[in-house]
Amino acid sequence: MRSPVAVTLSDIRGLLGEPRFNWDDPAPWEDLERELGVAFPADFREIVDAYGSVTINGQLYLKHPARHLLHSLSDAIKDDLELWRDEDMAEFLPGPVGGGPGELIPVATATTGEAVFLCVPEGPSSPWRVVVQEFDSPAWTLYEMTFGEWLLDYLKGRDVTLCARNRAPAGPFWECLP
Repeated sequence: MRSPVAVTLSDIRGLLGEPRFNWDDPAPWEDLERELGVAFPADFREIVDAYGSVTINGQLYLKHPARHLLHSLSDAIKDDLELWRDEDMAEFLPGPVGGGPGELIPVATATTGEAVFLCVPEGPSSPWRVVVQEFDSPAWTLYEMTFGEWLLDYLKGRDVTLCARNRAPAGPFWECLP
């Protein structure tokens, strides 16, 4: 039996096509995880390691933590944590940002104004979840699913706050960020 991570990445490849980044050095993840004090979920790491810093359907921005990249997840998280910790912004989320239990880590953004967060599990047996905040309003939605499951739903055109139907009429696609 294959692991859930392998099944999710396989399903994503089936919709998005073959990745070209295929990063295999864990050092950038280890550095970022040490800074935040939390290990990212395997599905998120595997997807980002496969595709790298990309835009999906011309809408969703995913970034890899390698600091030498122009679009680095490590730099983006640092900047976004500062933004979301601001008193005026904190009220737009269901909880604080950071790497502690129950806190939110900003991991992706969209051209349509949404921010995607991973919700750090409260305890060792609790699952990772996804929160999507609509930047142009005080609305946010909690998804009781892993990042990989959320991304699959997005790619399939299901309602996960971001809507890809009009952005990818010929099917899901990705492009490398410069």
